[in-house]
Amino acid sequence: MVVPRAPEQPHQDQDQDEEVLVPHQDVVEGPQPMEESASTIENQLMPDTSTSRFTWSIEFFSKRNVRKHYSDDFLVGGYKWRVLVFPRGNNVDHLSMYLDVADANVLPPGWSRYAQFSLAVVNQLDSKLSSRKEATHQFNARESDWGFTSFMPLVDLYDSSKGYVVNDKCIIEAEVAVRRTVDFLNYDSKKVTGYVGLKNQGATCYMNSLLQTLYHIPYFRKAVYHMPTSENDTPSGSIPLALQSLFYKLQHSDNSVATKELTKSFGWDTYDSFMQHDVQELNRVLCEKLENKMKGTTVEGAIQKLFEGHHMNYIECINVEYKSTRKESFYDLALDVKGCSDVYASFDKYVEVEMLEGDNKYQSEQHGLQDAKKGMLFIDFPPVLQLQLKRFEYDFVRDTMVKINDRYEFPLQLDLDRDNGKYLSPEADRSVRNLYTLHSVLVHSGGVNGGHYYAFIRPTLQDLWYKFDDERVTKEDMKRALEEQYGGEEELPHTNPGLNTTPLRFTKYSNAYMLVYIRESDKDKIICDLDEKDISEHLKTRLRKEHEEKEYKKKEKAEAHMYTALKVARDSDLAEQIGRHVYFDLVDFDKINSFRAPKSMSINEVKEELSKEFGIPVQSQRFWLWAKRQNNTYRPNRTLTLQEETSAIGLLKDATINKLQNSEVRLFLEVHFGQNHPIAPPVKTREDILLFLKLYDPEKEELRYVGKLIVKASGTPSDIVKRLNLIAGFPPDEDIELYEEIKFEPSVMCLPIDTEVSFHLSQLEDGDIICYQKRCSPDKMDQYRYPSVSSFFEYIHNRQVVHFRLLQKPKGDDFSLELSKCSTYDDVVEKVAHKLCLDDPSKIRLTQHNPFSQQPKPHYIKYRGLDHLSDMLHHHSQMCDILYYEILDIPLPELEGLKTLRVAFHNATNNEVSFHSIRSPKSSTLLELIENLKSKVELSCKDAEFRFFDVYLHKICKVYEPADKLDSVSDHHGPLRIEEVPGEEKIAGPRDRLVHVYHFFKDNHHIQYFGEPFFFLIHDGESLSDIKVRIQKRLQVPDEQFLKWKFAYFAFSRPEYLQDSDIVLSRFQQKYIYGAWEHYLGLEHTATTPKRPYLASQNRHSLEKAVKIYN
Repeated sequence: MVVPRAPEQPHQDQDQDEEVLVPHQDVVEGPQPMEESASTIENQLMPDTSTSRFTWSIEFFSKRNVRKHYSDDFLVGGYKWRVLVFPRGNNVDHLSMYLDVADANVLPPGWSRYAQFSLAVVNQLDSKLSSRKEATHQFNARESDWGFTSFMPLVDLYDSSKGYVVNDKCIIEAEVAVRRTVDFLNYDSKKVTGYVGLKNQGATCYMNSLLQTLYHIPYFRKAVYHMPTSENDTPSGSIPLALQSLFYKLQHSDNSVATKELTKSFGWDTYDSFMQHDVQELNRVLCEKLENKMKGTTVEGAIQKLFEGHHMNYIECINVEYKSTRKESFYDLALDVKGCSDVYASFDKYVEVEMLEGDNKYQSEQHGLQDAKKGMLFIDFPPVLQLQLKRFEYDFVRDTMVKINDRYEFPLQLDLDRDNGKYLSPEADRSVRNLYTLHSVLVHSGGVNGGHYYAFIRPTLQDLWYKFDDERVTKEDMKRALEEQYGGEEELPHTNPGLNTTPLRFTKYSNAYMLVYIRESDKDKIICDLDEKDISEHLKTRLRKEHEEKEYKKKEKAEAHMYTALKVARDSDLAEQIGRHVYFDLVDFDKINSFRAPKSMSINEVKEELSKEFGIPVQSQRFWLWAKRQNNTYRPNRTLTLQEETSAIGLLKDATINKLQNSEVRLFLEVHFGQNHPIAPPVKTREDILLFLKLYDPEKEELRYVGKLIVKASGTPSDIVKRLNLIAGFPPDEDIELYEEIKFEPSVMCLPIDTEVSFHLSQLEDGDIICYQKRCSPDKMDQYRYPSVSSFFEYIHNRQVVHFRLLQKPKGDDFSLELSKCSTYDDVVEKVAHKLCLDDPSKIRLTQHNPFSQQPKPHYIKYRGLDHLSDMLHHHSQMCDILYYEILDIPLPELEGLKTLRVAFHNATNNEVSFHSIRSPKSSTLLELIENLKSKVELSCKDAEFRFFDVYLHKICKVYEPADKLDSVSDHHGPLRIEEVPGEEKIAGPRDRLVHVYHFFKDNHHIQYFGEPFFFLIHDGESLSDIKVRIQKRLQVPDEQFLKWKFAYFAFSRPEYLQDSDIVLSRFQQKYIYGAWEHYLGLEHTATTPKRPYLASQNRHSLEKAVKIYN
């Protein structure tokens, strides 16, 4: 695997046979697509290429007592390079080897260079066995070396018989091709090409390439514009409006367009945007959604008119008059790449006739088994033909998906009427000319584990091609769009005559993945004109407003250096927010209007402006600066001095900004009133303290701001009690309690104030907050949930609205509950059960939320497994507000004492398999599990004995004893197999033997297992011919099929074919075999079951999920 190397950091160890493109993006939790950045390197490649081969002989290789070893420098493309090796591995048991930029530490900032390269350890006994790996990389200051952490196993490297280290000498070879790059930093796509790109949200290049392709089919764009939407719709909640908005912006914007509104309309979250999907699958899902939403509208059927074609599947008997046909529609065609040289070869294979004869005869209802031919022909092709190239397939040998990078050609013009219409069915309309012109080529660059998508498009079907690569659009020639996307290998000849002139060959990992053709006879209809009438007025109005707002913000940003953002909080702001948006401290500045003040404006001039804005005379205004205290509260700290009021606001910003940790100047405007009009504020001395007041009502559970007071430091709170009662509307002699609100993070501190102690001794100062309430009598304490200010603050601090989702439907909220972070496990499930009208809370099972993946965590919360709600909502350093629930059929404590096992029971009487889900106590045995199973299955006899085993990859991997505990059994690989022990085994002779029997076939000389393995008793002295009779009877295989079966003895996965006269048991008595798993009987015949259940999505990468559009 190709991985970046960071100094003194261990490299990731991946499959050493795969090269994976590594992303230039921040890491987020969860599985990640390995996608190149939007500014993909291929778009920057220029024709100028310099190539060289460097050979490095390392003497005394095994004796070099160094962790890493550098080669001498060598020049390629005017740049210095060197090879870096770790002779003992870079924290792995493999040789680690990298290509390194030799002078990286002295290059100027921002340097980068692109290279294709291969590194090899030369085999000195046979050069054909040399170990070589290839890679491509954009080298830069952050990633100045690139290569392979696990290049080859050390055990092979140091084995002198294998030829890699001979006479303690190792020969390393590096082939490097450097291509000159162009700086696209100031590139303007719209100015150069007339088109704009789409922004990449993280791993949405696959979607961007598809959207650009669909957008540049004007008929499709027109249909989208005519989908009914209204001005009350929001793009994030309406797929048609989001797509209309996106297309309009692509049509009129000067810069790349964001796709977030569209993905939100799909119901996707951030996790979906960072998960790469299959572009072909997205195309099908999106078109299906649009087709459904177009029903009942003026554009109903537009998708079918564009993309729908029909083919006919047929089976025709050869010797009797019988033909069966079935008509099917398609929106795209998946063409084979492997084994096909071009599109025509794929179409030939598509309509290839299969002969049904011999053992594979066709079962006709009227004529029985018949020789027949089976095939498929096209009835009609659509105006827009979408060809999906099957670049990804399953490799049975390696048991993984692989990418097919073979050369595969596609023409500029595709004639599907060729050879007298050999692709067409007899009922096809031959008057329609099926001559197609290539419109777009979607490219995948990378490997099976990820990569990057972009598209080459001819918007008007003229000679000029454009490359749409996320944000960037460039003009390209035809060779770039066609020939360079065929795949295969690229040959880079040397330009330095002094070096070895053998051409360097590199696999091209960038190749066509999807082709779009437009029929010549329909192109005028498809590439149609669009005008403003096609776009609804409300869409144009909405987007015009968006554009104006964007331009205003852009202008604001450009002029930001000339202005200072000023936010002024007043009493009215505090009164509006406290008790609604804010409980602790005084104000949320995010909800305060901001003023743009020129930096040269003085505070006195600001007062003049605010006088006009608020109607408060200048002489009645006094400003306070805010400060963040050590306990993280945020309070007015001091008044502005006379000098500060005459100074420019820009100077005030520079003086306070570091303290405020914000880019805006924040002030509190102190205003005093007399006879309902503003008056000049009283002169403030050092003895005066500005206090803020909050009133709490325990009956209403209500907190509100009631004003401010200036008090003397030497005075006592008892001096202001009457004033506080007057403000609250209480009788003058009302007994009240006073509290000081001190802090709220990480815990609440709100302490009673002694009314007889002076403000100074109580350590009250400017900006402090006094909360007060009527004193609660002891008999009323129990009537209120939160009888005191401090208890109310505790409630607010721990209050948490939790959104509950049904685990089976994890995307949408089912209901919400207001809970306390201190709520116990029992409190939470009781409230959930009450909400669901469920009598027994123990039947509720909860699962935590992963905020990174936006998915439920894989394991549920055990019964009382977490103490408090805060523990349930905690994920690493993050808190979330989502929990998932299930309603169980039995209480969770009881369920946790049970083990739920999937069981496949093989009936001995009729050989049928039934599947069951069985719950039993974890401490019970497998034999006890049978008692539970007996009521659900039919047994051959009452005293039946049973066998328990696991199957993995069509082989028996574990056999259990009846006394084994249920807790030791796993069904991760599939259901536990249970079968009755046949009667013949109970009377087996002392030399008889029970063996494993597996089905297999050969694929390119590799053994592939399939079907259901089984146990079989071989008798002493029994020949293969006798065994065949018993196996055929057991498996009920017809004679004509069974005659073709071959039998083989396997030892250590190597087959030895048997003859009918062979005494089979003698093979199983070899002394060097130690266990049943190391040898078995193999039945070779044609696989009659699907090779892998997941092959339907064979073009999906290994890191991809199925595409879903939820809305």
